[in-house]
Amino acid sequence: MPHAGSRVTPMQSFRNQFLIAMPQMKDPNFAGTLTYICEHSDKGAMGIVINRPLDLSLSEVLEQLDLGCDDLDAPVFSGGPVQLDRGFVLHDGDGNWNSTIAIADGVRLTTSKDILAAIATGEGPKAFLVALGYAGWGEGQLEQELAENAWLVCPATRDILFDLPFHERFNAALGSLGVDLVQLSGQVGHS
Repeated sequence: MPHAGSRVTPMQSFRNQFLIAMPQMKDPNFAGTLTYICEHSDKGAMGIVINRPLDLSLSEVLEQLDLGCDDLDAPVFSGGPVQLDRGFVLHDGDGNWNSTIAIADGVRLTTSKDILAAIATGEGPKAFLVALGYAGWGEGQLEQELAENAWLVCPATRDILFDLPFHERFNAALGSLGVDLVQLSGQVGHS
């Protein structure tokens, strides 16, 4: 029980933020990645890696789901090492899809097949990113990794999330903090 005069501070949520993997990140699932945090609470965190494309196009995925569409050569991303067989669509707009959560103003996450059907027919969101799998952290795990300087955190922007080519996203997020990858070392936070 807190003693008189002490303050309990609420946990800082990193929802709608980017996690930038630091150079010393040893986990091959996250080395060199930029991850968009979709949910973060005292129970853990969930995000989607947005700069690691798979050798798979959206047209191929739609074909496998019998939603064929020949002109969608957008990449499908490896969203993280958890539930690799499950699809996630980060997108703009509101839409009316079965399993959608609002993450931030203008950013949604949908996990139902109906959004893919809408994308295949040209009736889906204007901006979207399709990923297989997600990144997950248990209770206190992300906070521990942040304390160990495994990640930098910066505000997410729609431009980086949806508009930039995937190979420019990591450096753009770093740049938004005024940081150049060359300036970072394995000893960030230590002098």
